[in-house]
Amino acid sequence: MKVPLDPEFLDFARRLRKDQTDVEKLLWSTCRSRQLLGLKFRRQQPVGPYILDFYCHDYRLCIELDGGQHYTRKGQQGDEAKAAFLHTRGIHILRFSNLDVFKNLEGVLLTVVEKVTSLTPSLSRRGLCTKTQN
Repeated sequence: MKVPLDPEFLDFARRLRKDQTDVEKLLWSTCRSRQLLGLKFRRQQPVGPYILDFYCHDYRLCIELDGGQHYTRKGQQGDEAKAAFLHTRGIHILRFSNLDVFKNLEGVLLTVVEKVTSLTPSLSRRGLCTKTQN
């Protein structure tokens, strides 16, 4: 059973979508509207107690963009906890520094493409899941 998210948490995710950083805007401009391999990405997607920067449900792939706060001890501990949580849910994570995106967007996108080609899409999204009849 799916538990509804706290309305305040959803409002926070909506604010993050509205108030994107420059690096988020840049990456979003390349992967919105299925521009990257026809993949559907969502921005600031809530998953459990976390909000994922970019998420492709079909491949269970999360892209996280890391600013300076991610390189502090507290930031690294938070990232490790988030990664462990997502791993238990079968979600793959790609992390890029903001600088990577600004200075090497093509390389970032190539890494995303390489990762996607190594993954199998979710069965439910490919129409392969069937209900068994008793």
